[in-house]
Amino acid sequence: MASASRLLPPAPPPSSPLHRSPINRVAVPRLRCRASAAATSATGGAALLERGGAAAVAVREFVTLGELRAAVNLRIRTFYEYAVESCGAEDHKTALADREYQALQDRISGKMINFQRVSCINGTVPLSPSLMSAEDLCSKCKFVEDGAERIVVGSLDLNQCLWLPDELTGQRPGVNEDYHTRAYISNVCVAKELQRNGLGYALVDKSKKLAHEWGITDLYVHVAINNVAGQKLYQKSGFVYESEEPAWKARFLGRPRRLLLWLDMKKEPL
Repeated sequence: MASASRLLPPAPPPSSPLHRSPINRVAVPRLRCRASAAATSATGGAALLERGGAAAVAVREFVTLGELRAAVNLRIRTFYEYAVESCGAEDHKTALADREYQALQDRISGKMINFQRVSCINGTVPLSPSLMSAEDLCSKCKFVEDGAERIVVGSLDLNQCLWLPDELTGQRPGVNEDYHTRAYISNVCVAKELQRNGLGYALVDKSKKLAHEWGITDLYVHVAINNVAGQKLYQKSGFVYESEEPAWKARFLGRPRRLLLWLDMKKEPL
């Protein structure tokens, strides 16, 4: 379900004497363009969620900046992977997270041109003994709210705008209609430990409800052509094919081709 359509491109790794050593690998991440293989089975993921499955997750717009930072950390953890022996990988992840955190705040606050309105929607769960086996998830995606620790386990952005940088542009609404009723879903991700439990569907469903509140008539999402799980998720959510990225553009951007999927919000039940 991972869809890294709005994360900033990785910055070059900082120079360091360590990087010149032949026994160290420079921390250059690879962008994951399809859903990560779950580290646990569907049964194992359900155990981590304890009882209730996806219903045990609170799906909502972000509340605190701590939660926003935890969501960004989940995206970096989901969308980028490093060689096991990478040198400076943690520093590089931190730099990526810092850049995306600032960019996301700028989009939400209206400081970036073209973005009329942006909301970060997260799925969070309380920190519990059943999650302790997912140590990396708990350490990187944890935040505190009302004195209690919670974990961001899923996230996406809803963007009311005409286009997303480096992405296909939707053709609806038409020329004589209000373009400001168009929106895009981006940065869809679910923690690999909790995939295949309906969290992605719950996040998309929440974004559709919020889009209704905003008066959105046409909702779009981009998905890699090799991301079969993501395509199934969006088809289940009512999206249909509109167009696809040319091969030359995908090669230029160094990624698999993207499909642009469309949802007619006027036909969606309130």
